[in-house]
Amino acid sequence: MFKNLSTTRALLTLAIVGLPVAAHAGATIPIGDDHSITVGAGFRTAFTSREDASPGGTDDSTTFDIESVRLYVGGSIHEKVKFTFNTECMDCVFGQAADEAGAGGDIDVLDAIVQFELSPEFNIWMGRMLTPADRIEMNGPYYGLTWNQFTVPLLPSDQLGDAGLLGRDDGVTVWGTIGKFQYATGLFDGVDGGPNQEDNLLWSTRLAYNFLNMEGNPAYYTSSTYFGGAGDVFTVGLSFQSQDSGAGTAADPVDFEALIVDVLFEKVLGDDGGVFTFEGEYKTFDTPLSAAALSDPSCFCLFDGDAYFATVAYQLPADFGMGRLQPYLRVTSNEPGFAGVGDSDLTEIGFNYVINAHNLRLNFNYTDGDANLTGNPGADVSAISIGMQIQI
Repeated sequence: MFKNLSTTRALLTLAIVGLPVAAHAGATIPIGDDHSITVGAGFRTAFTSREDASPGGTDDSTTFDIESVRLYVGGSIHEKVKFTFNTECMDCVFGQAADEAGAGGDIDVLDAIVQFELSPEFNIWMGRMLTPADRIEMNGPYYGLTWNQFTVPLLPSDQLGDAGLLGRDDGVTVWGTIGKFQYATGLFDGVDGGPNQEDNLLWSTRLAYNFLNMEGNPAYYTSSTYFGGAGDVFTVGLSFQSQDSGAGTAADPVDFEALIVDVLFEKVLGDDGGVFTFEGEYKTFDTPLSAAALSDPSCFCLFDGDAYFATVAYQLPADFGMGRLQPYLRVTSNEPGFAGVGDSDLTEIGFNYVINAHNLRLNFNYTDGDANLTGNPGADVSAISIGMQIQI
């Protein structure tokens, strides 16, 4: 039904929506007064076995995948003026599939931002960047709690080119922190052409309040666990996106709106280092597409309906070799509003082996269900995955 949200696009988006700055990792090289360059890199790889997913269709598939290869570059050219330039090697990861999905050439520009960072309360970024959104989209894969966090419908800028790329879009964001309140709001190109013949802009906003400790992320980005390093955290976020004529076809456009509430609670238990984490999110999308638009191959067809997920995790207090174990359980449910499209769900059970927070961790997980990032039912299968990520 949703031809622009093909399986190839879904898999690409799942793997490479990512945090766009190197502030969490990398090395800084000073080159003069208020001038410096920061460089870093990120890499994710996994082995996955999926039920009945072999080419023959009756045996389990077994694949090794490079899920992300990324270079981070940032710098400062003035006390209050910085820049970010990050890339993803699409063809290194996906080869011909990247070209078929329209994702670009060998190396894609993820982020290209001029950053006027004037004060904690008021900053302006312009260029290509993540649109302010819910926590999982601000995490990217590198700063999520679970390995498979993209199993609820994603926003327009995650549709691989029609309305931005890999969670990013060209535009401007104003952001800041006032006490324990954080805000980010911006205007972006949104869907280009197609239903948007009037060239309307996409408005994107995220508001968050930190009831306990402040989360220590760059700008308006997020993480879904701090492994106890941030102390006790309880943050509630509210995200909103809208664009007139933001979905559908040129002949049958509709307005798009999304409202999302996300919650993160992390509690350090005693002095031994045990950490309890809860993450939850509720999304509602209003995209009243007609039957004619849904059947049109040119449709920029976004999800319509409700979705949610909830995750609980506990980091064990005792060291286990080089790191610590963090088992977790995550449940997902997607409820499309389109006639004839059924609900979907997915359960993920796994654990992280945390060696150096988000910079070095291993993951083992088992998933079962049919939910995916389109919001519409996919293949109902079970899978086992072993993953590793590293950042420098």
